[in-house]
Amino acid sequence: MTDAVLVLEDGRTFAGQAYGATGTTLGEIVFNTGMTGYQETLTDPSYHRQIVVMTAPHIGNTGVNDDDQESARIWVAGYVVRDPARRASNWRSTRTLDDDLRAQGVVGISGIDTRALTRHLRERGVMRAGVFSGDALVRSDGERRGTHELVAEVLAAPQMVGADLAGEVSTDAAYVVDALGADGAPLEPPVAVVAAIDLGIKAMTPQRLAERGVRVHVLPSSATIDDVLATQPDGVFFSNGPGDPSAATHEIELLRDVLDRKIPFFGICYGNQLLGRALGYGTYKLGYGHRGVNQPVMDRLTGKVEITAHNHGFAVDAPLEGESTAPHDGGRYGRVVVSHVDLNDDVVEGLRALDLPAFSVQYHPEAAAGPHDAAYLFDRFLDLMTQKGAA
Repeated sequence: MTDAVLVLEDGRTFAGQAYGATGTTLGEIVFNTGMTGYQETLTDPSYHRQIVVMTAPHIGNTGVNDDDQESARIWVAGYVVRDPARRASNWRSTRTLDDDLRAQGVVGISGIDTRALTRHLRERGVMRAGVFSGDALVRSDGERRGTHELVAEVLAAPQMVGADLAGEVSTDAAYVVDALGADGAPLEPPVAVVAAIDLGIKAMTPQRLAERGVRVHVLPSSATIDDVLATQPDGVFFSNGPGDPSAATHEIELLRDVLDRKIPFFGICYGNQLLGRALGYGTYKLGYGHRGVNQPVMDRLTGKVEITAHNHGFAVDAPLEGESTAPHDGGRYGRVVVSHVDLNDDVVEGLRALDLPAFSVQYHPEAAAGPHDAAYLFDRFLDLMTQKGAA
């Protein structure tokens, strides 16, 4: 087996074997606690420029297929697993995970203590890292590269703070996902029309809307308010995506144009952070983020607790208790409440405008791999569009 080494920016190293492609990859290292859904994780554009550590020890046992993709390619910068499956065993599998990683040039590492690595990241916080294997471990003179050389390369990589990445993962051209009837056939006319801004959208999101009779116009992150209005939308949706929300100046101004026109709005994940910033609240970097499928969140409107899928490293800084006035431009967007809260750490998990038809959540109600506790949010958005009322 080809040697590989994982190097953290604080100097800690983990030796293992190459998994997937060999070479060098750099990025922010994060951990995902999901025990299933690794294919959906790999193809989630929100993981752009991130090296993902899987805390579940055994990865790859169900192989890879063409139906569970959340986008057209693998987006993770690198992949870290403890015990890769020796063979894929599932009737839907068409190839192995290792083959897919290698074919798409994704550098990974296996055979390391991912539990120790996760504990380290929980204590120290996410940081930059690099995975090096094969020729990347050898200098031009044939000598093996020292740890100090590898750490220096990691430290030269860009940080996630200040990164504006939505444009790197968004679609180049607009496309339409047609509405579906109860029998799964195309529905005409649709129940509603949505303009969805692709900031790193996952395939299941327009699918969940289409299943409810909604025609979805997926637009690039560079779309203008004129592009949005040209679709004659009943609602506007902002998707998940990578990067620092404070750097997304174009998308925030677009969202303010939507709010000014009082078009019903729904945002998830990155879209939640952008709603927060459009309303005038701040955002901040979490110590190690929420990534996985087991986060308990309370919906304060109903008092119910749902288990949710997450993938975010930033959060909205808004008052947890009671109503607050949106700070932007002297409070012109009116009153806002935190609608959802994470029961593990009190992180804001949703916002609801009381004087505008707008709401958002920080997690993923479309979650193809589950859980599906939060699927009702798409129904809530549909109600908001058809009733044209306040959220």
